[in-house]
Amino acid sequence: MKAHRLNALVVVAIFLAASSPLMAQTPTAFDLVIINGHIIDGTGSPWYSGDLGIRDGKVAAIGNLAAAPRKRTIDAAGKVVAPGFIDMLGQSELSILVEPRLPSKIYQGITTEITGEGGSIAPLNDAIIQSDREGYEHYHITPDWRSFRQYFARLEKQGMGINLASYVGATQVRRMALGDDNKQPTPEQLEQMKALVREAMKDGTVGVSTALEYAPAPYARTDELIALAAEGGRFGGIYSTHMRNESDSVLDAIDEALRIGREAHVPVEIWHIKVAGKNNWGRMPEVVAKINAARAGGADVTADTYAYTAWFNDFSAFVPPWAHDGGAAKLVERLKDPATRERIRKDMLTPSKDWDNEWQEIPGPEAIMIGVVQNPKMLPLQGKRLSEIARLWNKDPIDALFDFLIEDPYAGVAVFGMSQPDVTLALQQPWVAIDNDSSGTSPEGLLGQEHPHPRAYGTFPRILRKYVREEKVITLEDAIRKFSALPAQRLRLTDRGVLKAGMWADVVIFDPATVRDLATFDNPNQLSEGMDYVLVNGVPVIDRGKMTGALPGTVLRGAGYVP
Repeated sequence: MKAHRLNALVVVAIFLAASSPLMAQTPTAFDLVIINGHIIDGTGSPWYSGDLGIRDGKVAAIGNLAAAPRKRTIDAAGKVVAPGFIDMLGQSELSILVEPRLPSKIYQGITTEITGEGGSIAPLNDAIIQSDREGYEHYHITPDWRSFRQYFARLEKQGMGINLASYVGATQVRRMALGDDNKQPTPEQLEQMKALVREAMKDGTVGVSTALEYAPAPYARTDELIALAAEGGRFGGIYSTHMRNESDSVLDAIDEALRIGREAHVPVEIWHIKVAGKNNWGRMPEVVAKINAARAGGADVTADTYAYTAWFNDFSAFVPPWAHDGGAAKLVERLKDPATRERIRKDMLTPSKDWDNEWQEIPGPEAIMIGVVQNPKMLPLQGKRLSEIARLWNKDPIDALFDFLIEDPYAGVAVFGMSQPDVTLALQQPWVAIDNDSSGTSPEGLLGQEHPHPRAYGTFPRILRKYVREEKVITLEDAIRKFSALPAQRLRLTDRGVLKAGMWADVVIFDPATVRDLATFDNPNQLSEGMDYVLVNGVPVIDRGKMTGALPGTVLRGAGYVP
């Protein structure tokens, strides 16, 4: 009995000793502790002081961590510590294969991009690859994937500087079933398209998207879009849209987007919300009122903006949709045919609410700047205005436009067609987040030869400089909310977008008094300044203001993902 009692006492003593602070295990060290910063957590709340401890890629603790062991300390004295910025619409699905670090994005503080605007990176078939071959050749990319699952696997094998998620494009599944032709799907073809959406959602896409200005997208009727959006919604996806019209018929286009959301039972995101064209300047209050009324009536609709007065799109968007029937090669044929060319010109010169007639929206040809070209022969014209090219070629501006498209039907242009008060009012709405609407790029290498819209390099720092610091039309806390918590909530990224324990450590550290954009329309290939540190999943991709080359990003998959 005595031996048993002694053994029991020994066990109790060992247990008590192990439980005492002196015998307790040394707490696990943080990988990184950020001290002395002004934490703006993404919710819109005012800044507060505290240390932020990161371990295994996540925010592990916030508070007084002075005594906590750590492998590294970053002193953020006088700086803002905020969640990494989420780009609600990027276009980096190809450029990330060229330059995985995406310097133009990380120097803005972007840690996550959502991509896939109507035409998405997948699904793919041989006919689409052949039709789009100039784009792949431009980037020296071999498209060795057919599904999103295969594309995501290629991305993760290669490594990526930021996190990336994608929509499946309604245009993409239409092209899979119907090609580039102006026709309507049979019931069997619509079922094929819905099956492609289901497969993409199971592969991890975050919803269904449209870009209804760019052929063959305008050929799709609303019922077709409702059917595809509903399919995405069944897997937890949302519907995001570059609307059918952003100018004279903008209110009708909003009605269509709201109808798609209502009948498909999905939330709606209106990309790069605008009122385009000189005749519509001053109409943003109507747009805001319409969306506020829809929200008051229970519609889950939000929007985003890049907050510049020029947009950037396909040069061929100036040509009416009917002329695109059959794809780019057919468009070029029509532009070469004198009679058809004259019909296209007539349509461009005739105001119409039936299509988004950009020629009617601009003050003149000086409002069009040539951006990214695919044909190397046209490289000397990058950065020039259409008015300059018309003078250079001694041609009427519309003829110059047509002849340019014959040489390069895939060129992109910046179009100066918005008013600053409209842009500012959109930015101020509580339901408006931020999109970059540009592919990640670099001042160096292949990507540095392009002439993008300056938003590619400047969107987020420009908002901090122009709209927060200089004009004071939004607060710093609200800007950060628009950059982080708002987009995360919209996309159901429940473990990102806010700084709190348990969330992935996408973090930016910057001085709000000095952060700034440098990119201009004439000289766009300039990285923004002022991001001292940018962390993606706890790993610095910018460290003391310099790019580290680390590739800690990951593919973010939607709620319908089936491993």
